[in-house]
Amino acid sequence: MRTFGVFCKHPQPGQVKTRLAQHIGPQSAVSLSAAFLDDLTLEFRSVGERRILGFWPAESANYFEPFARFGYDLWPQPEGDLGARLNAFFGEALQSHNDKAVLIGSDSPTIPMEYVELAFSRLEESDCVLGPATDGGYYLIGLRRSAPQLFENIIWSGSSVLSQTVRKIATTDLSLALLPPWYDIDDVDDLWMLAGHIRAMTRSGQTHPCPVTAAVLERLRMGD
Repeated sequence: MRTFGVFCKHPQPGQVKTRLAQHIGPQSAVSLSAAFLDDLTLEFRSVGERRILGFWPAESANYFEPFARFGYDLWPQPEGDLGARLNAFFGEALQSHNDKAVLIGSDSPTIPMEYVELAFSRLEESDCVLGPATDGGYYLIGLRRSAPQLFENIIWSGSSVLSQTVRKIATTDLSLALLPPWYDIDDVDDLWMLAGHIRAMTRSGQTHPCPVTAAVLERLRMGD
């Protein structure tokens, strides 16, 4: 079975996009976080045979219930650091030797559909697939077998997450495939990049995958 997952947080002031909030205000940061999730879940609603929305915190389940209509199973992320939660997700998604699982966060609303499909395709031949993020992390990770060691003793805040993860892979028998790099939205410079990218796609005649985000950016005048 092919399982596609999205990790997300309940959009609340002070809990999401805190670096952005310093520049655009906490409520605008909340609006953007919610818009990213709306766009991603709609865009990828038909990917894989199973879709999981891994939300946090567990007590915010009521907020995420509407996403079930897009065919997502609602799965509360367990307690622990990001590594523990990633390991738990893949433990949930990889139940048999035929399973493949791909996971993204909710910080990259413009991830191309073809990158996610390519990730599943690469898992036909490789044990692990990574989508390098331009901030030094990864925007996507996929596995076809459990690999808890990839998530242990990682310094998650910083620009070396990808490097640390690749070093972990080098100590195992896991084979690795890579996707093209992509970008996350963490700070105001990233947000300007996103606004310009959406405007460029629109101007060039491309259909961009994030109309809800575009509407929020327009209200923030980020496209000017």
